[in-house]
Parts: sequence; C-alpha cells; structure tokens
Amino acid sequence: MKRTPNSLVQILLTLLVSLGLSAQDLKPIELPRPDTTGGKPLMEALKNRKSTRSFSTEKLSKQLLSNLLWAAFGINRPDGHRTAPSAMNWQEIDIYVALEEGLYVYNPKSHALDPVLKDDIREKTGGQAFVKDAPVNFVYVADMSKTKRASQDDQMLYTGADCGFIAQNAYLFCASEGLACVVRGSVDRTVLSKVMNLRPEQKIVLAQTIGYPKK
Repeated sequence: MKRTPNSLVQILLTLLVSLGLSAQDLKPIELPRPDTTGGKPLMEALKNRKSTRSFSTEKLSKQLLSNLLWAAFGINRPDGHRTAPSAMNWQEIDIYVALEEGLYVYNPKSHALDPVLKDDIREKTGGQAFVKDAPVNFVYVADMSKTKRASQDDQMLYTGADCGFIAQNAYLFCASEGLACVVRGSVDRTVLSKVMNLRPEQKIVLAQTIGYPKK
C-alpha cells in the first residue's frame, strides 16, 4: 500500500514521541555526598594499582559509585575545578556510565547521573567478553567543541592526556577500595557513538571497566 506524505509524517512523529518517552522513563540517579575521607595511603594504592579482566557481576553501591565518580573527575574546589587536570581548563571530558539499568552521563555540578538511554549497552562498550557482565563501564567522551582554540594536533594530544589523568584517578581509587579495573582502547567507536546518540563533535577516547574482582 502506498503511504501518503501525511501518514509518513505521522509515523515519524510517533517514533519520535516513543523515543522521548523511553528516555523520560529513565530517571536521574541522585548520588550521595562523596566520602572524601579514609582510603589507603597513596603509596599503597600505587603499589596495588593493576589492570584486571575478570569481574564479578555484583553491583556497586550508590555510595561507592559516588566516591568513584568524584575521585575520577569530581569538583574538589569552590571555583569548580576538578580532581584531574584539564588543558586550559576545558573540562572537555564527559564520563558516560553504562549500567544494567541504562546509560547515564556524570554531572559533576549536581553530582548526579543524568539519564541518556534506557538500554543496557554494556556489551557494546568493547569487544572483550567481560564488559557485558561487569557492573560498570565508563566511556570517556571528549567534547571537541570546547577545544576550538587549539590546533587539531594539540586537540588530540590534550584530550588524550586529560582522559588519561581521569582514568588513572579511577585506577587509584579502585586500588584503594579493592575493586577490579581495566582501561580499554579496543572500542568500536563508530558503532558505539551511534548507540550513544553522540553529536558529531563528541569523540570517544577510551573506556574503562570497573567492578568487584571475580573470586
């Protein structure tokens, strides 16, 4: 049956509405205030830092996830500066958090997880078998619209370095808390960017899997 233009428009509108409702169904996660006391001494955390590729399916508590995100790239000063350095204070790296419940992006100002997709995309965050069962997968995304003052070579250099600082913060937190952690460059960026509905100026840099070690 030939569809009229009006019927095609109606179908598109229905699809857009259904997608919008799907996003609305995923509620923000309000994180508890990060506990910035305690933890292992720095030298002990450095001694224990390592990459692990075997994870338990046990979920992290909200408090632990709160502490982890703050340690990685939270606000640690009244002027809005963060726990990791950022070239020219671009603060261009966003931490997308893939959980079983859905995909979120970390909002450091409200210290909360803002909803992105009501889908479990953990399996799509990397080619390794363990990513689909580990409780948390970070996807580090650089917003290149914030780096326009730099040359293309400097953009690539600085965003890579900035992402590395954040990933290392997460590594050290995991070492301090007895969590398993591995940073990953093996990501199908083209496919994952489409799944995450990223804008053209948003570029996936690295991913990182975090959870309890499998016993």
